[in-house]
Amino acid sequence: MQEETVQPQPSDNAEKPMEQQLAEAQAQVLSQREQMLRALADAENARKRFQAEAASSQKYAIERFAESLLPVMDSLEATLANKDASPEALHDGVELTLRQLLQALEKARITSISPTPGERFDPHRHQAMAAVESESEPNTVVATMQKGYQLHDRILRPALVTVAKTVEKRGRNPISDTDLD
Repeated sequence: MQEETVQPQPSDNAEKPMEQQLAEAQAQVLSQREQMLRALADAENARKRFQAEAASSQKYAIERFAESLLPVMDSLEATLANKDASPEALHDGVELTLRQLLQALEKARITSISPTPGERFDPHRHQAMAAVESESEPNTVVATMQKGYQLHDRILRPALVTVAKTVEKRGRNPISDTDLD
C-alpha cells in the first residue's frame, strides 16, 4: 500500500463553507478506505492462492518420480507372471528391470554413494559398521557393505562401510605403561 502525503490545499478552502469542506474530506476518507480494503482483499486472495499452490505442489511433487517407476513395476510384474521362464530369462529380466530403476533414479537426481577401498571415511556420507585392523591408512574404507544414496546434496541413506584401524602390536600388554612407544 502506498501512502499519500497530504499537501495543504491552496486557500480556496477559506471560500468554501465548512459543511462542504467536511463533506469533501469525508468523501476522500471513504475513497481511501475503499482503496485500503481492496488492497487488503487482494493481499488475502494472493495469500490464499499461494497456500493452495504450495499445498498442490507438495501433494503432487512426487508425481514425475512415480511415473518413472511405473515401467519398473510393469517389468517386475511381467517377470513374475512368466512361471515357465528359464533362469537365464529371469536373470535377463531382472537386469533389465534394474537398468530401468537406475534410469528412474537418475532422472530424479538420486545418485549412489559407493566408496572404494582406500577412500577416506566421510561420516557425513558413510556409516562405519565395523573397524578392522588393516595395513591401509587408518580411517579409510576397507569394504562397502551396502551402497548409500543421496538426492542432490541430501543423504537419503549413508553407505555402510568397514573402516581400517591401526594394527596393534602383538605380545604387548595393552594395560601396562611399560610397552608405550
